[in-house]
Amino acid sequence: MNLTPASTTPFVPSTPAAEHARKIVKAAREFEAVLLNTVLGPLEHTFASLPGKESDAVSDNYQSLGMQTLTQSLAAKGGLGIADMIVKSLSKRDHAGVATDEKSPARGASLARPF
Repeated sequence: MNLTPASTTPFVPSTPAAEHARKIVKAAREFEAVLLNTVLGPLEHTFASLPGKESDAVSDNYQSLGMQTLTQSLAAKGGLGIADMIVKSLSKRDHAGVATDEKSPARGASLARPF
């Protein structure tokens, strides 16, 4: 009996740093997709409707799903480059050793100063 492995790629253990980097990339791409959907959605809605024609809820939902899929695909392929800028900025911040303590705005602390 000859058993061959299902995958020929070697197993690479996931490190916390690699997992953190994957999460940053995923979040940046999702943010860019939402941003593109916010910008392109109304634009598509304007040009997709004919003057004097009533639109129904079913076609509006279908067009909305199509626009979400389009913007997610655009973001996954690089989009406008916003996700890449976010990843670079956050990576520089991580490599510079910027610590977020309990008093930093990233943790929800208020920027207001008491009088």
